[in-house]
Amino acid sequence: MNQFDKIQEAARFLQSHNTASATIGIVLGSGLGNFTNEIEVTAAVSYADIPHFPVSTVEGHSGKLIFGTIAGKPVIAMAGRFHFYEGYGPEEVVFPIRVMKALGVQTLFVSNAAGGTVSSWKVGDLMLITDHISFATINPLLGRNDERFGPRFPDMSEPYKKELITRAKEIASANGIPLREGTYFGVTGPTFETRAEYKLIHTLGGHAVGMSTVQEVIAARHMGIDVFAMSVITDIGIREEENIITHQEVLEAAHAAEPKLTLIFRELIRTL
Repeated sequence: MNQFDKIQEAARFLQSHNTASATIGIVLGSGLGNFTNEIEVTAAVSYADIPHFPVSTVEGHSGKLIFGTIAGKPVIAMAGRFHFYEGYGPEEVVFPIRVMKALGVQTLFVSNAAGGTVSSWKVGDLMLITDHISFATINPLLGRNDERFGPRFPDMSEPYKKELITRAKEIASANGIPLREGTYFGVTGPTFETRAEYKLIHTLGGHAVGMSTVQEVIAARHMGIDVFAMSVITDIGIREEENIITHQEVLEAAHAAEPKLTLIFRELIRTL
């Protein structure tokens, strides 16, 4: 069975749960799963039960596809995502995004925990992702292109919807939430970056670095889905002092920043 048919089969299985015909998809990053408390849940389906779906292996990712409403708008949310470093191929990493599209999703909200490369930033800062650099990851569109998904050479001049970024700034300003903005640099992981790598990424134009998001966004844009994404800065890797990073610290920083990210996502969804 080819990838397109697998996606259609998964979408058919899930369609009975998508009773409100959601057009908004949400992908929640490490330590950001409590955002699901904002959702008035109508159904929660374990990834293990969905045909052809990968299963998350990372602490902080619960592994369920959630159907419900936020601010009165029907949504489909991934509580737990898939990463290349877990041993999944790029096609598997983006499989849920393609399934969301098959279910009717037109706008995708993405969150992640990321390392900051700007020395003046602080742990817990929120960064609007305005662009990304994908050269250090494997492009999920490699191989034969299926025109049913999108064109062979998709345009990436606006990977993150400018109109949604503008609205998010207005929401943050109205609620007294300071925002950073910048370019997300995607890497494979699973090692955190060395000091030299942080400095190189900063020199190359990356304000934050992480092990997710980029492949998902490429697949979303390939299919014509609008994207809005934010990073929680969970460590500052470019600091000169001793700076040992653990996954537990990343989760704790994400939890602390989560209420602010949640408010912005919720109010932005309300405007759609």
